[in-house]
Amino acid sequence: MQVGIEDIRAAAQRISGAVERTPCVHSRTLSRLAGAEVFLKFENLQFTASFKERGALNKLLSLSESERKRGVIAMSAGNHAQAVAYHAARLGIPTLIVMPKGSPNTKIKNTQVHGATVVLEGDNLFEAGKHARALAARDNRVFVHPYEDPLIIAGQGTIGVEMLQAVPDLEMIVVPVGGGGLISGIATAARAMKPGIRVFGVETRNYPSMYQRLNNLPVECGGDTIAEGIAVKDVGSIALGIIKQLVEEVLVVEEETIERAVVALIEIEKTVAEGAGAAGLAALLQHPARFAGRRVGIPISGGNIDSRVLASVLMRGLVRDGRLVRLRVTMPDVSGSLAKVAALIAEAGGNIVEVQHQRIFGTSSVRSPEVEFLIETRDRAHTDALVRTLETNGVKTTFF
Repeated sequence: MQVGIEDIRAAAQRISGAVERTPCVHSRTLSRLAGAEVFLKFENLQFTASFKERGALNKLLSLSESERKRGVIAMSAGNHAQAVAYHAARLGIPTLIVMPKGSPNTKIKNTQVHGATVVLEGDNLFEAGKHARALAARDNRVFVHPYEDPLIIAGQGTIGVEMLQAVPDLEMIVVPVGGGGLISGIATAARAMKPGIRVFGVETRNYPSMYQRLNNLPVECGGDTIAEGIAVKDVGSIALGIIKQLVEEVLVVEEETIERAVVALIEIEKTVAEGAGAAGLAALLQHPARFAGRRVGIPISGGNIDSRVLASVLMRGLVRDGRLVRLRVTMPDVSGSLAKVAALIAEAGGNIVEVQHQRIFGTSSVRSPEVEFLIETRDRAHTDALVRTLETNGVKTTFF
């Protein structure tokens, strides 16, 4: 291995005071939900809202004066970009960032706010990386890789040190995996400090590249994902070597489970996590048997999620839990029918969000118009009770 605990301790000393020592706290409600004792490390509370500051700063502080003057370049889907841009600006280092064309607007904007020049190139991180390396060679800039660098890995490993200092009796740590820099750093630190601890990785179903590499499968990745921060096809070779030795298993989770985890973190912990940041919790929700009854640490690795995406995830969560439903009601075309149905919904405890009165499209009879209701309820059982109330009172109701 090219990274050891001494490198991580040196990184911790180097970046101390410039990077937040984020809290690592027990979540009673998530523990009940997951069937394990859950401890969250809130890396979304870093200034740029992700763990990436640790490795980026450790790397930047290693540069010579001449390298700083020449400037740096990086490729990133967003969080590494913001981390490099922010700390490079603090240190007076000119910065150019290459981001894939589909990067979230919030991450592009925040990278520019921190003072970096942003170039959008390529449809994925691999293509952005090729362009970044070409520009680095052309302009003689230092290339700051997001994960394939021992200094980056050592910086990320400081999270593992802090987690075990805060909760020494952790039995497991579950870490999101993209290129592998975060998990390889944390695993190096955690296994050195507590050899018996078990470290798990987690990837999204659309980008299971580390899982495929570890299991000698062809690497097949692609498609849309809410976890763009770990949507990486080409994993780091340094990280791969460390993971093979120190990581128990890399788990794969569905997109829907990641969305559930994002919603749970907002509703329960009142904290915003991006898709990649919620992946660790998603692993507990999808694979509960592996963690049942254990003391499990999860880094909430980032909180940079686009507001529009977050709003959609929250609304989809309400629908998934049966707390937001669409009902189609057929009623006679007589005065007071709509008021009667609305009163029944109110009596059953439902909150009408929207009403659409259909007299032309989709009606079975011109004398029996349909009304579409969007209704907020407490849960699925409450929805079922509301529908029974309507039908008991002679109101024909269907879900749609």
